[in-house]
Amino acid sequence: MDFIGAYAPAHLKFLLEGFAVTLEVAFISILFSFAIGIVIGVLRYSRIPFVSHILAIGVETIRNLPLLLIIFFTYFALPEVGFKLDKFYAAILALVIFESAMLSEIVRSGLNSIEKGQIEAARSSGLTYTQTLWHIVLPQALRRMVPPIVGQFISLLKDTSLAVVIALPELMNHAQIINGRNVNYVIPIFLLVAIMYFIVNYSLSLISRRLEHKHL
Repeated sequence: MDFIGAYAPAHLKFLLEGFAVTLEVAFISILFSFAIGIVIGVLRYSRIPFVSHILAIGVETIRNLPLLLIIFFTYFALPEVGFKLDKFYAAILALVIFESAMLSEIVRSGLNSIEKGQIEAARSSGLTYTQTLWHIVLPQALRRMVPPIVGQFISLLKDTSLAVVIALPELMNHAQIINGRNVNYVIPIFLLVAIMYFIVNYSLSLISRRLEHKHL
């Protein structure tokens, strides 16, 4: 093991550049997958004829596919039908597709957890279905969904490492490049990579706990 050589300033800078890409991909994917997941979850909860069934089929299909396969599909298969994406956007698209399906189930479960009595009371007071959903059901459900949603965000951040298979210049890709220069760097570099992932993910878990206690 060569900690001194592994942690040379040039290597640390290279790892931080990769980590910046990881965080950027994760942040963009979180924004889009959260928005899409809420829409899909609400539509499935509303049980709109035909629409709910189509969405259910799509969600269950995606949830039962490995993310790695979806990454391969967005980067290697889409160009075959005329949609060529850069590695960066292919990774984001794959993550958004996969995480939207996962988050939509969290949203749907959260909405279903709200007592039917509240919905009936709101409707009997003159609120429309949309108003009841927007003002009564969704705000309460979102508070209950904070822990699982943040947990899914943590999984998303870790899942960005799978984009190494398409050579996205993210943290794991840069770590492998450094390790390829000297086998004595493997343990020090992977140890540092683990610490970097841990710091961000543990920070997210602390935020989740604080939000959960705040709304108790």
